[in-house]
Amino acid sequence: MAEKRNEKYILFDDNLKMYDAMLEDIGKAKRVIFLETFRFGRGAMGDKFLLALYKKAKAGVMVKLLLDAWGTGSDLSYFKDIIQAGVEIRLYRKVRLTKGRLAKNHCRNHRKLLIIDSEIAYMGSSNITAYSVSWRELNLRTTDHKLLTVFRRSFRDSFRTYNKYDIPMVASNKSYHVDNWTFIQEYPDSVRQRIKTKYEKLIREAKKKVIVETPYFLPGHTLRKELMDAAQRGVDVTIHVPYNSDVRVVDILRRHYTGKLYKAGVKFKFYVPANLHAKSVMIDDETFCISSANFDYRSFRYQYELALVGKEKSIIEQLQQHYSYTEQYSRDFDYDNWSKRPGIEKLIEYILLPFRYLM
Repeated sequence: MAEKRNEKYILFDDNLKMYDAMLEDIGKAKRVIFLETFRFGRGAMGDKFLLALYKKAKAGVMVKLLLDAWGTGSDLSYFKDIIQAGVEIRLYRKVRLTKGRLAKNHCRNHRKLLIIDSEIAYMGSSNITAYSVSWRELNLRTTDHKLLTVFRRSFRDSFRTYNKYDIPMVASNKSYHVDNWTFIQEYPDSVRQRIKTKYEKLIREAKKKVIVETPYFLPGHTLRKELMDAAQRGVDVTIHVPYNSDVRVVDILRRHYTGKLYKAGVKFKFYVPANLHAKSVMIDDETFCISSANFDYRSFRYQYELALVGKEKSIIEQLQQHYSYTEQYSRDFDYDNWSKRPGIEKLIEYILLPFRYLM
């Protein structure tokens, strides 16, 4: 997608191009680098970022990393050199197989945010790993200073409260409103789920078009109803998902929902070339949401997530190009084939259904 480096808002859906841009921007850092991510992979891409961060730390730049212990692993030996160079690393919630901790192990920090000085920020769907280099993603690079102020505040709150389950009052304000932007910080909560609630409201108010893009499509009852109701009142509702994601069990379980939604008028587009890992919603070509959250129970209920809602026209234009390309390489849902799937497949779906909250 667009790589005009002088623009205020740039979308990246190609991981390699985005990683190159990130590394270039990191190389220009003068004061601080803040990185919050679910997975920091050990391999070629992780090595490149480690070297870049090591050089900046040795040059006196403050570098802080907040990593998830499930996604990245709790062994910090891979980061030994940058820690010795002065990089501060915090791990969110180590996995513990003890009584009373099993449920809390599902509470993960799934956010993706990179902040460089007070000049540049990246947020969206991508982890730092060679494992996902070929995936189709969606990430925003911005130099909007008002957004950067909010992003820095979000990172500092997360870094300070990184190992808490019950969030203290200082971090209880989960949403920020800046000009025409809404920035949502999602915290684990089985009752109040702000990103999901925002999606429900946006879909309910849609007049012409709804586009949902997600690697894992397991929405709850209310979201499914809003999608079907929108289609029934004449809104063009399209769901973009990968033909094969990296979590096969989720692909199997989503089949349980697709037929009923399709009969209500919801269209499905299955992206074929690689895993579609982008997470976004667009309403009436006027309002969009770029997020780290998947369209599933797990993200909304158990994970720390970020979502940016706005109306910026230059981003709308880039999103339209993004969706057009995705659709060009996608297959339509085949209802006849779905309705004739073997009974054993239906049985597996029903067996998996009680576990949907953990996927």
